[in-house]
Amino acid sequence: MDALHYLSLVELVEKIKARAICPCEVTDQHLARIAELQPRLNAFVHIDEVGAREQARAAEIAMMRGEPLGALHGVPLTVKSCIDVAGWPCAAGSLLRQDHKPSNDAVLVQRLRNAGAILLGNTNTPEFLMAYETDNLLTGKTNNPWNAEYSSGGSSGGEAAAIASGCSAGGVGSDGGGSIRVPAHFCGICGLKPTPGRIPSNGHYPAGNSAFGWLGVAGPMARTVADLKVLFEVLRGPDAGDALTIPLHTFDDTSWHSKNIRIGILEGDGLGAVTPETQLAVRRAAQLLAYQGLILEPFRLNNLQRALDLWWFFFGTVIGELLHEEIRGSEELLSPVFRDYLNAARSSSPEPPTAPMTMERLVHMCEARDHERAQILHAMGDTPILLSPVCTAPAFRRGEGNWNPRAGYRDTMRHSQWLNLAGFPGVSVPMAQSSEGLPIGVQLIGRPFEDELVLAVAEQLEAARGAWQPPLL
Repeated sequence: MDALHYLSLVELVEKIKARAICPCEVTDQHLARIAELQPRLNAFVHIDEVGAREQARAAEIAMMRGEPLGALHGVPLTVKSCIDVAGWPCAAGSLLRQDHKPSNDAVLVQRLRNAGAILLGNTNTPEFLMAYETDNLLTGKTNNPWNAEYSSGGSSGGEAAAIASGCSAGGVGSDGGGSIRVPAHFCGICGLKPTPGRIPSNGHYPAGNSAFGWLGVAGPMARTVADLKVLFEVLRGPDAGDALTIPLHTFDDTSWHSKNIRIGILEGDGLGAVTPETQLAVRRAAQLLAYQGLILEPFRLNNLQRALDLWWFFFGTVIGELLHEEIRGSEELLSPVFRDYLNAARSSSPEPPTAPMTMERLVHMCEARDHERAQILHAMGDTPILLSPVCTAPAFRRGEGNWNPRAGYRDTMRHSQWLNLAGFPGVSVPMAQSSEGLPIGVQLIGRPFEDELVLAVAEQLEAARGAWQPPLL
């Protein structure tokens, strides 16, 4: 744990600003780590060695000149390859976008640069982000750092693998149904799905500032909750180009310790069964939080099945129909993983595959979404935090994930998916290991715009759990 590539982001910033280490040294070690592990993990799509070293030299010059230093000065980071970085390929895992290179940085990338971060490269995703396993025809499969026979998750699986393996100190993923939290859980790191509007989504593909922008969000990923908090502080804030943007700082976390925070241990018929080891991890987390003086009690949500059905309507039926126009005439170039998603979306629709979406049905489902969200929010009136699994089990073996009815993602990922329908924040925190030596995370869920409270409670849980453990590569 003494190697630079396994220092936390917070520790790196402290050492760099204290001049105990220099940005060039940090960058060189991380680039060497990438060169060592990329053949084994296949986490990266693009590695910008020249650009990273230029950024590191500029960071050192700024220090020598006594210039003001940002919150991420000299820290090597990565971003998911569906987020625009000027001049880098941004294929979102698809052969249809293999030549796409944006000319401008996404707003969140600009914020990382302004804070002094050094961008190393971007990371792998499933095609169009539509799976919980990172595999595509353009870059191939990303392997789990804990065991290369297992999946790193998706759709931010490349990002999770890069961070867990020490190739990156942290980064940015995106989440439309668990795509930050599930890879974080599979790879043993932390990930925050923020409230929609807290972090600008301009420059994300598929577009995050569209009419369905509330479904998917960009968010930070890192090895510790403290690192997530630093990244969130840099990334959050209003942007006029994002229609969902939140113009004000919405929650003050400085006084939460003085409150009797009530945490509900989530239950609900719509969630299904989890593995015994997953249940034990949730129980351990509950005990640790109770030891901190927080109030833990069972908490039941009875409408989650309806919320999950609505999530699939938007994520499957609607988004599938929108993507269908983009892929028309190029079906032979699509990956098996993406074809699996399209087949599931078409087969679950009550309408014939060729029937267009009606305005009446779309408006009705939007109204139903608002109703279910209001019901959940009302139920959480006195319980601002929920504790739950991230999904039903640890990482599955590569190639075993699918959208099949009754055994696929709509059953195994339910604990994460409903948050995207409701627009609630959630954070994944590593908590235990399975008998196979795979990480098991738990999820803390908050009410909209109370992301800081979720992170504060997660930090308490992390402190009680003990130091983060790296994979035995």
